[in-house]
Amino acid sequence: MLEAHWGVHADVWSVTSWTELRREALAVDAWNHRHPDEPQRTAHVATRLDPDNGPVVAVSDWMRAVPDQIAPFVHADWSSLGTDGFGPSDTRTALRQYFRVDPPAIVVRVLECLAQHRTVDQSCPTEARNRYTSLQGGRQWL
Repeated sequence: MLEAHWGVHADVWSVTSWTELRREALAVDAWNHRHPDEPQRTAHVATRLDPDNGPVVAVSDWMRAVPDQIAPFVHADWSSLGTDGFGPSDTRTALRQYFRVDPPAIVVRVLECLAQHRTVDQSCPTEARNRYTSLQGGRQWL
């Protein structure tokens, strides 16, 4: 949707374990503190999510606190979406729509981040909200 509708290329990563990424980052941090005179190591997540490649939007079907556990180790601008709280979740699709972690919501969040960086026009997030609301039969999801 980002590429097709907005001309924005994005890398999409799948995280198999937010906890393991954090564990590794904490281990690197501890090693660096114990070895201040040696070349400092960099956590895997920090090397993969380079700030020069743009903002990071982490999305999870879990609470935002789950992906946020690696935020201190990501040096790019960070934003997260998650399913905080309780809501109608008769299907996974309904859950994602309710908590705004579905594709349209992710696109809007990415465009908001890019607009802050002036990488896309400031009107893009609003245009996206309007476009995707109309695609859902006028139902407000944002």
